[in-house]
Amino acid sequence: MIQLASDAEGTAAPASLVERMATAFSKDGALAKSPDFEFRSQQQRMARVVARALEVNKPVVIEAATGVGKSLAYLLPAVTFALENDRKAIISTHTINLQEQLILKDLPIVQKIVGREFRAELLKGRGNYICPQRLEKAIQGAQSLFTSSENVELQQLWEWCQKTTDGTLSDIAFTPSPKVWSQVCSEAHLCTPRRCGTTRCFYQAARKRIAEAHVIVLNHTLFFTLLSSVEEMLPEDANFIFPRDFLIVDEAHTVENVAARACGLRLSESGLRFELQRLYNPRSRKGQFVQHGDPSGVRAVTDAFEAMETFFRAVEASSQFPSQYSREYRVRQPEFVDDTLSLSLMKIAERSIICGDEARSEHSRLEFHEMAKRLKATRQTLTAFLDQDEDGHVYWVERSGGENKAITLQSAPVDVSGYLNNLFFRGDRACVLTSATLGVGDGEDLAYFRKRVGAMQCASVKLASPFDFETQMKLYLVKNIPAPGTKEHEAALPEWIEHFLELSQGRAFVLFTSHTQMNNVAERVEEFCQSRGWTLLVQGRQLPRHQMLSEFKRDTHSVLFGTDSFWTGVDVPGDALSNVIITKLPFAVPDHPLTAARLEHIVEEGGNAFTEYSVPEAILKLRQGVGRLIRSKKDKGICAILDNRVLSKPYGRSFLNALPKCPVEVVSGKA
Repeated sequence: MIQLASDAEGTAAPASLVERMATAFSKDGALAKSPDFEFRSQQQRMARVVARALEVNKPVVIEAATGVGKSLAYLLPAVTFALENDRKAIISTHTINLQEQLILKDLPIVQKIVGREFRAELLKGRGNYICPQRLEKAIQGAQSLFTSSENVELQQLWEWCQKTTDGTLSDIAFTPSPKVWSQVCSEAHLCTPRRCGTTRCFYQAARKRIAEAHVIVLNHTLFFTLLSSVEEMLPEDANFIFPRDFLIVDEAHTVENVAARACGLRLSESGLRFELQRLYNPRSRKGQFVQHGDPSGVRAVTDAFEAMETFFRAVEASSQFPSQYSREYRVRQPEFVDDTLSLSLMKIAERSIICGDEARSEHSRLEFHEMAKRLKATRQTLTAFLDQDEDGHVYWVERSGGENKAITLQSAPVDVSGYLNNLFFRGDRACVLTSATLGVGDGEDLAYFRKRVGAMQCASVKLASPFDFETQMKLYLVKNIPAPGTKEHEAALPEWIEHFLELSQGRAFVLFTSHTQMNNVAERVEEFCQSRGWTLLVQGRQLPRHQMLSEFKRDTHSVLFGTDSFWTGVDVPGDALSNVIITKLPFAVPDHPLTAARLEHIVEEGGNAFTEYSVPEAILKLRQGVGRLIRSKKDKGICAILDNRVLSKPYGRSFLNALPKCPVEVVSGKA
């Protein structure tokens, strides 16, 4: 265990956690025994700040720039505090990559340092786990539930289930269809300690491990889902989600949006169709009502499909999408269409309860009753959306792309600062919110982020990167490029991109804010890349995101064109990434209903929406994009911004001030 200090009289007196963290992260401390350790005063300070927050049971907000080593700076004090006080450390992140890094890399390092065994577990939602009992029952009723091809898949799952020790989706070599998986995965009221506790149940085994663990790692979405879930009842004495737990939120810059979605409504046409098909699929003539032999249930589902088609087509017709390419339409009035669907859903729920009561087996009874609960919840979501009875929420219709434009009804609170203030920053609860990008050039107090998440009374710390950007990075600003948003700007992009790709010999991320523009420019740059032997990887063309990234790292002269998901959460140290090209300042599209509602809210409060929201959000996104470039002390590279507003607009200075201090060259003329 980390050593205790001695008092002046020579008797052993426990040093504070703050003091021990200062020692552990010092030049000759516990971490210095590792050959990879580099003393960083910023990392040492962060560990002390986290330790102090845990000792006094208070929240703190920390920006720890790239290179600080924030993961170890919060993990070591968190694990030490958890072990010494018999408490749980909850670590919430946004990306899978960071979760894997914590579990597979960072926590094993901490294990060696603390010198004491502890348990760390990755918490997944129950729908990720297969339930062997449900799988067995599904196979028994396969003839009336599944098609022949689905039966093949079911057999594959059976064979995998006999071998797996993990029992989750991530351990399966193939991707099961949603319909099959929904019939065999763990569900509340179907997979319970009483029913599955004595069998080889992966979810119940995971619950036991979680109960015994000292450190729990999970994602933000699951964290907020657990807080609001009726099915996953939290203990009465829960601090956050467990008794005596404390919370560390990494990648905290995403918390506002994740919380907003979690606190809203969502009802999708495709999701409802999928649920109904579990009971009866008119095409295959399979389903639970068929298995039970209930023709009334079959008729009820058939009628519901017609009602669903009528309802969602009415929603689509009443949604005045600005163009054929638009994805969202804001609904400003209650009952903008008639509720022609709720009655059908209630009839099916009633038939499900009747069939459940008639069922001979407990399993069938629970399956039907669970479906009835889900359909009642769906009806409640539908009526809540149509009634718009939540003050301060924005409601919108979203349609998917492609030929089959499925409709989704959604809502979200416009302002979650009060909710997050109550959750994170009130009372005596230890809570650390941290990220590499929280500031927007607003000084040391991180005022913008703190206001958005309700942390105005919370202490904050801003830690600079230990990297030497003066020697590691150079920034190019293009002055005479046409204004973004014009055809002339898009026409000029290929030539400028090619110019900067030459400087780095490929090895570049080219970041866009529009899929359409990205694909248009890619067509014009592809021949240029081919002529030089550089592979051009374009997001959405062929490879999934993670495979694109693996290929980019492997082929060290490749060029990657990406949009939103490549601006953040991507780590490519070394020569493979030596250039980041920003095609346009990443202002959020103001026609998304949630963004538009937030802007309106600021104006209603007497503020300036552009300077108080649009600019800060774009600065955060730009910092994240530029931050892909320098990931270690050995990295060197260039960054080019192909948007002259950083030079021509008054707010441009705010963008530049928020970026690392490095040599800047303003480029005039043509590429």
